[in-house]
Amino acid sequence: MPFDPMALALFAVLVTALVCATVVCVVALCRAHRTDAVAVVRALADLVAVLTR
Repeated sequence: MPFDPMALALFAVLVTALVCATVVCVVALCRAHRTDAVAVVRALADLVAVLTR
């Protein structure tokens, strides 16, 4: 069963975006102070909104 190259490229881009977003979130949570963790979690909604545009 051959794969469509365009669908494969789209899948690769989506996986790359998901991995990058995960890394950004983990790094932001690790670098945040304990009191800032709530603000970081709230900012994740903005990050998701940007990535879904």
